[in-house]
Amino acid sequence: MTKGFLIAATNSGVGKTTSSMGLMAALKKRGKAVQGFKTGPDYIDPAYHAVISGRPSYNLDTYMMGTDAVVDQFMRASKGSDISIVEGVMGLFDGMDSTEISGAAHVAKTLDIPVFLVINTHGMSRSTAAMLKGFAEFDPDVHIAGVILNKIGSPRHLELIKGALDDKIPIVGALPRNPDIAVPERYMGLHLPEEKDLDYSQLAEFIEENMDIDLMLQIAADYEKERPEPEEIKPKETDVTIGIAREPSFCFHYPAMFDAFRNAGAHLEFFSPTAGELPEADGYYFASGYPEFHIKELSESSTTKKLKDLAADGVPMFGEGAGLSYLCESYETEDGTFKMAGILPAESRITKRLQGLGYAEAKPLSSDFGTKNIRAHEFHYSVTDPSKDAEFAYEMLRGKGIADKKDGLHEYNVLAGYMQMHPGSFPIEDFVEKCRVNKRK
Repeated sequence: MTKGFLIAATNSGVGKTTSSMGLMAALKKRGKAVQGFKTGPDYIDPAYHAVISGRPSYNLDTYMMGTDAVVDQFMRASKGSDISIVEGVMGLFDGMDSTEISGAAHVAKTLDIPVFLVINTHGMSRSTAAMLKGFAEFDPDVHIAGVILNKIGSPRHLELIKGALDDKIPIVGALPRNPDIAVPERYMGLHLPEEKDLDYSQLAEFIEENMDIDLMLQIAADYEKERPEPEEIKPKETDVTIGIAREPSFCFHYPAMFDAFRNAGAHLEFFSPTAGELPEADGYYFASGYPEFHIKELSESSTTKKLKDLAADGVPMFGEGAGLSYLCESYETEDGTFKMAGILPAESRITKRLQGLGYAEAKPLSSDFGTKNIRAHEFHYSVTDPSKDAEFAYEMLRGKGIADKKDGLHEYNVLAGYMQMHPGSFPIEDFVEKCRVNKRK
């Protein structure tokens, strides 16, 4: 039995992240064990969840994972928690293309948990009732169990809204305008938790004062469902070491990726390429992030200078997004062009315009890169120009890739592309096995 609920919104930017983070902080302050989740492929919101709750926050994505895996992940991660809070994405009913797939409503239905809907009331009163009615009746399989009214202008404003609402859906929160608790954003989302000194206790107090947390917990308890226990995972014996670049330049990680590496028999060593760190390992993984903010240090790092020789010796490496740019010959930013690891025959450059955003699907061009299609996500401002003789691993069935509907540049045992992978479809075991074979040489 797992108690949980989903915080959704009418659209992006109306307060679901503030509400979710604040609830986690308030419940943690009460001494509750809180498990956070995020609908969709976002990396940054879960990082805040983890800082606040003290537990890794997992993504629930019905496109990349499938519905059965979403339920399994929810049950597995929720063990030992008092309450699970799922933060939605975009508007409640927004999914991939014009479907519900990967949207907050789809996840709520998949998990069969209640939804608390955040509505930005700025500039309206009675219209709030019309908006809530429309959302509540749009899909009868989605149970909107309460509404959170955000950006209340005054007590009078709140009374006007209350007078227009019926009693079918209770008001579980009425949040006055408070610019002091907003998290600043930039072109790829919120700032990272370690970049901003946020007062989570202030946020917890704000939510405690303006939400009926006891009612929300009672609703979650009343709606609690018994679900099948996930099958026990028996990790393989740990026999390889994989170095994981983990710093602001390479910071977009799914906790599920780490779990999958460990379950496949890998010991993980985290390191900072910018700081010149490079642990002895049988393989290396470079996720996406913000290398353009640390490009000079990264270019001059001893780590960067050592990687090409390791690659030539057959050491497996995998990169995505920023990891792709890092493993190329060079990376051009506003500050100039900087030499990178020089493993892949391509040059990258950052732009001011979004170059790729959305879900992707790719077909392996050979069995060396798996036998099943990959489902992933793209989100990048950079462009990568491969040389004419560059070789690719995947044909893009959906999404953009690097060039000519291809992704996954490879050289030696190094593979990198713009697709940001989730272990729901990416063959982690194959990469770990390559590291295992490399170790035996």
